[in-house]
Amino acid sequence: MKAAILSSLLRRIYTVAPSSSYVLRRGFSSESVPERKVAILGAAGGIGQPLSLLMKLNPLVSKLALYDIAGTPGVAADVSHINTRSEVTGYMGDDQLKQALEGSDVVIIPAGVPRKPGMTRDDLFNINAGIVKSLCTAIGKYCPNALVTMISNPVNSTVPIAAEVLKGLGVYDEKKLLGVTTLDVVRAKTFYAGKAKANVADVNVPVVGGHAGITILPLFSQATPKANLSDEDIKALMKRTQDGGTEVVEAKAGKGSATLSMAYAGAIFADACLKGLNGVPDVVECSFVQSTVTELPFFASKVRSNILCKMSGYL
Repeated sequence: MKAAILSSLLRRIYTVAPSSSYVLRRGFSSESVPERKVAILGAAGGIGQPLSLLMKLNPLVSKLALYDIAGTPGVAADVSHINTRSEVTGYMGDDQLKQALEGSDVVIIPAGVPRKPGMTRDDLFNINAGIVKSLCTAIGKYCPNALVTMISNPVNSTVPIAAEVLKGLGVYDEKKLLGVTTLDVVRAKTFYAGKAKANVADVNVPVVGGHAGITILPLFSQATPKANLSDEDIKALMKRTQDGGTEVVEAKAGKGSATLSMAYAGAIFADACLKGLNGVPDVVECSFVQSTVTELPFFASKVRSNILCKMSGYL
């Protein structure tokens, strides 16, 4: 019974649009699905480990490269025992980063230090900015055509840093650098569904702006299904969505930040990228990207992937 429930849950997380030609068979083996390599940089961390698990369960992944400065062989060995399609390899240390990245179609970066009580995302900047700079330099050298999905906080800063690094290497493509703001969407959907007494599986709430505090702007006016909520309810939902990360940090009492929910959100976004690469049409997610929607150079908005999975068509 438990196995059946888990299988059903995972199939709901990782689905392929009915219009696509991909056929998923029982046990997540696949037929006619392209070979896709996904690299996770920071795979042994609090986000990286559950993210590695979720990506191992994704039937669109054929090769999963797990990289970190330490601890990755154990994570890779553990995850590799799961009976799904992808082959898992662990890489550790600077001298193995090239191997981890070469041939990657999607690179997910959760690397960096977590937020602790009393810290803002900006407090993480000095440490995580250096990590992101180093990793993006390697990406520019070893897999310049890969889609780069940035989880490392503060996303509002790490994405522009990554852009400058890639520009310096002459390989920057604004449509292939994507800040993961999916956790804001996940939270907004969850909180809205609870207040509206709606089935959360049917709820959609776009979130624009950025990925820190008041820059997180859930558009509850565009939420579906519609609900007759008061202005006070909307304000409370807005604040809770903006403060969601702090809520988790405080609840963990100094022992961590949002790792499990962030891993889930990162896996959802990576799945959308893989579907776009594989030609699934009209995959729409919110993401922090280089933008002309406002006067700001980067802005989170709804973007649609075309057949090449170049995120385009700001909605």
